[in-house]
Amino acid sequence: MSTPASGRVVVITGASGGIGRAVARVFAARGDKIALLARGKKGLDGSVREVEDAGAIAVAVPTDVADPDQVEAAADAVENTLGPIDIWINVAFTSVFAPFTEITAAEYKRVTEVSYLGYVYATMAALRRMRPRNRGTIVQVGSALAYRGIPLQSAYCGAKHAIQGFNEALRCELLHDKSGIRVTMVQMPAVNTPQFSWVLNRLPRHAQPVPPIFQPEVAARAVLYAAEHPRRREYWVGASTAATLAANAIAPGLLDRYLAATGFSSQQTDQPRDRQQPSNLWHPADGTGGRDFGAHGIFDDQAHPRSGQLWASQHHGMLGAAAGALAAGAAVLLTLRGRR
Repeated sequence: MSTPASGRVVVITGASGGIGRAVARVFAARGDKIALLARGKKGLDGSVREVEDAGAIAVAVPTDVADPDQVEAAADAVENTLGPIDIWINVAFTSVFAPFTEITAAEYKRVTEVSYLGYVYATMAALRRMRPRNRGTIVQVGSALAYRGIPLQSAYCGAKHAIQGFNEALRCELLHDKSGIRVTMVQMPAVNTPQFSWVLNRLPRHAQPVPPIFQPEVAARAVLYAAEHPRRREYWVGASTAATLAANAIAPGLLDRYLAATGFSSQQTDQPRDRQQPSNLWHPADGTGGRDFGAHGIFDDQAHPRSGQLWASQHHGMLGAAAGALAAGAAVLLTLRGRR
């Protein structure tokens, strides 16, 4: 990777845990100034410590991204404290694991406000500050579920699909304006984050990501690369993401039937759901009596620490050139054989 100028101002929503927490660490290691936005105090405090331990500056700004006024105030606080925002990364989300018919209207609205409109409000706040300077980068952390819905996650899938459409429309507008501001999206695979221990769960057993599972550091490295190479419209992380999107494009009906048969069991462990499990839908999971969940979930023994497909996604030009060279070499050999 290229070495960026140190001291960029980077804003990360959902920075108290999971992917957001890991993203904060990788940018801190680059010497950037990190603004951490989330609701939970324990998680924010833990993230601040990790950024400072890496030798970087951290500012925690308690924020509910579902409230546009709070997001706007947070952006003001960041620029007043750290300076002009260079990179804004949207990660914050919430969800409900349940069949669609078991989700209330209020719960569906809340997931949408946090997981979709939170991205919209944050992007608005970032653009208000970046446009006068005609520079800056916005990274939307997405998912394979931005293209392919799966059972038991209808609210989350709907939000990710909405982000995909909104971000594509925004990107077209910025290109039309010949803007110096860049937007890109990173589509994630299943990641070992604490969300499976804190989202609202109405399933009979403990929720789990659909294997293969990747560590949050894989996701964080992808976000860092996207922020430093934002001219690409999007990045795919994990061979499972690429395979899912390809299958959905080629045979979506067949994939519907496959997920109908496997999607319920593959998203649950064999352990009963803990009836006392916290839920972060309305309040942070690390609230009163809670704990700092950190970046990792409970699936460390199953999670992969790296992704070959991510490397390929970041080096598609090199791979294309290599493939071209191999093809040219093969053509030469065939020609020589023919002459013989």
